[in-house]
Amino acid sequence: MFETREAAKERPIPGRQSDIPARLDRLPWSAWHWRVAIALGIAWVLDGLEVTLVGSVGAVLERPDTLALNATQVGWSGSLYVLGAVLGALAFGRLADRLGRKKLFLATLGVYMAATLATAFSPDFAFFAACRFLTGLGIGGEYAAINSAIDELIPARVRGRVNLAINGSFWLGAALGAGLSLLLLDPRVLGAVWGWRACFALGAVLAVAIILVRRHVPESPRWLATHGRHDEAHRVTAGIEAEVSRLHGALPPVDATAIVAYGGKPVPPLHEIVRLLVQRYRMRSAVTLALMVAQAFFYNAIFFTYALVLTRFLGVPEERVALYIFPFAIGNALGPLVLGPLFDQIGRRKMIALTYVLSGIGLAATGWAFMAGWLDARSQALCWSAVFFLASAAASSAYLTASEVFPLEMRALAISVFYAVGTGIGGFIAPALFGTLIETGSRGAVAVGYGIGAALVIVAGALALRYGVDAERRALEEVAPPLGTDEG
Repeated sequence: MFETREAAKERPIPGRQSDIPARLDRLPWSAWHWRVAIALGIAWVLDGLEVTLVGSVGAVLERPDTLALNATQVGWSGSLYVLGAVLGALAFGRLADRLGRKKLFLATLGVYMAATLATAFSPDFAFFAACRFLTGLGIGGEYAAINSAIDELIPARVRGRVNLAINGSFWLGAALGAGLSLLLLDPRVLGAVWGWRACFALGAVLAVAIILVRRHVPESPRWLATHGRHDEAHRVTAGIEAEVSRLHGALPPVDATAIVAYGGKPVPPLHEIVRLLVQRYRMRSAVTLALMVAQAFFYNAIFFTYALVLTRFLGVPEERVALYIFPFAIGNALGPLVLGPLFDQIGRRKMIALTYVLSGIGLAATGWAFMAGWLDARSQALCWSAVFFLASAAASSAYLTASEVFPLEMRALAISVFYAVGTGIGGFIAPALFGTLIETGSRGAVAVGYGIGAALVIVAGALALRYGVDAERRALEEVAPPLGTDEG
């Protein structure tokens, strides 16, 4: 809640007042912000790497000299990864609100590192599936802690574009996973039998490097202030200001009217959070859930079974599947980068609706062409690249919405809940469903699945346009006042 200093003195506040949000939001973009964005945003690179590795090596894992999986098992391994991510988000999200952002984004990365390394030693489907579940557990935990920390550290005027760009970095991981699989599955390098194992082992090596970088990212001053650690919050903020000022000179003045009143409820009980989500924030909850379900189904339906569509319907050799992931990944990576600034300039509701509806129309048209047999492997990849240029920005905006429209005291758990429910409904069902549809060998059956995904995102976009929140260029505490204040 923002108010003048004079007004704040005239009435009692149950918590403490702070100018920390205004101090963070007025900072110019700097090398310090770049380091934070890279150190934290790498979580999506890891997720993209994991998803793409399974997509790229899915056909290889069906070989009798590897794990001898069938298409349904490949689909289920994707669903178990998503299930792990759902449970990890719920468990670690609550802890991120209680224990802090930093402790959790270090712990969850450790879980990911151990699980993906174990994947490289899988002897059979059961072990492989268990490792995929545990890997998802770590990645799911990353989402809540990191989305919270990013939004709480990035200036409000660029929060939309930065958040979208970071979420879009998933596709840098996708390109990396495609490149690794293409190289290591080559018979002249390691070949199919050992190459897929080396791919996962290298993912664990990357995680070690990330841990070394993340150690230097501070705890969120906003979280510290909410939990009554005001002196520590001011020290962290002063350190950030000092580093930025060394590079940019004198900092802009702090808005004297932007005083935040914290309400003294650092960790609400679960029943109160549920009540807030279904009563006070019911429309925000409905929109966020619709966005999450739609994007989860849309993406997981297609990407976890991408290799199977290419090999079974379009005649692509299994060792060349990764070549078709590159244009797909490029389209996805460019979408948030190119369209991201418009979410701050034109506004959240309009851009969310536009990207969701257009990506749905594009997927429906591509599914029709696939069913009719008008597309070969190359044209199919190019069509999907164009569709997902829009869909990537749309999906990233779902995570942005979940992370900025609820109060700080429950932010990480809110992200977790909507990620978990949305992904549980859309993401867990989609890979298994599409694995089964592909197993039928019918293009029409697969096209029906594409039609379902298209309908979901179009409906979600319409809901966002009607009931979404205009959060662009507004401080987080203005979008959702702290709990315990008159407005929160």
